[in-house]
Amino acid sequence: MNPPAQLTIYTTMITGTFITMLSSHWFLTWTGLEMNMLAFIPILMKKTSLRSTEAAIKYFLMQSTASMILMMAIISNNLLSGCWTTTSYISQPPSLMMTTALAMKLGMAPFHFWVPEVTQGTPLISGLLLITWQKLAPISIMYQIHPSINTHILLTLSTLSIAVGSWGGLNQTQLRKILGYSSITHMGWMMMTLVYNPTTTILYLTIYIILTTTTFLTLNLSSSTTTLMLSRTWNKSTHLAPLMAPILMSLGGLPPLTGFLPKWIIIQELTMNNNFLIPSIMTTMTLLNLYFYMRLIYATSLTLFPTSNNTKMTWQLENTKPMLLIPPLIITSTLLLPISPLLLTFH
Repeated sequence: MNPPAQLTIYTTMITGTFITMLSSHWFLTWTGLEMNMLAFIPILMKKTSLRSTEAAIKYFLMQSTASMILMMAIISNNLLSGCWTTTSYISQPPSLMMTTALAMKLGMAPFHFWVPEVTQGTPLISGLLLITWQKLAPISIMYQIHPSINTHILLTLSTLSIAVGSWGGLNQTQLRKILGYSSITHMGWMMMTLVYNPTTTILYLTIYIILTTTTFLTLNLSSSTTTLMLSRTWNKSTHLAPLMAPILMSLGGLPPLTGFLPKWIIIQELTMNNNFLIPSIMTTMTLLNLYFYMRLIYATSLTLFPTSNNTKMTWQLENTKPMLLIPPLIITSTLLLPISPLLLTFH
């Protein structure tokens, strides 16, 4: 991809996201989503191969279907209410269609099938953008329409997402698929508290983006895409091997790391609203997440070869990939819990 085309594509993608996030008119919101989607497809196909082409087609089909359902909901709402503003009350049928369309865009269960496949078929950085940046626009719409969303439907979708994401990642050896299933789980956690306290959803989204960015940049630095490649991190990037454990544990939500903070707040919010069964299911499913993160930690730091002959070593070449963001991201993704009282004050 030549630099002018790359600049145009990234500018369009970022502009589309900000148009959706900042507009209060449904037509502009939908236009921003379309700009974002069409600009992101060439990013998925940055490295031309059959797998990346397949991933881009799957992404396009799913997102365009969701956009069609969303436009149908917008038109139906306009016919019923006579207004185009996103902050006005939405009647029940259009609200149900909007929830379905945005769940498809976010990759929530039962519309989750495209997320692991598309993430697996793209390079690491494109996969990072797919499960972080591409969530901003749909979540901003959900945030604006949350008073009109049916609570029971959203709780059902969220519980299904947590269960499917936790079970789906158990039998995987491809790191991008594991992080794709992890994204499905985290989307469930985010949406779980949207109708009760949307500020908590924004806090969870912020911490999720920090943790996932740290994980992807660390994997990109060691060029690891499978569990087997991850087991050679000790030889290729020795200083990263001990740092992978706290990063992955934080992504799984283990105290006293940063990832525990939003889960703690969400469980507290649900119990304050007299909802005890769903938090119990969520915490149980989180143990499955911790299990497959523990498998990755085991592959990274506990599978050292007993001998270091030439067949089991890789060349220790000088790393030319940028590392400026990794140290502050690692610190942020593991050590934010002590300032949780300050965050709870803003919350």
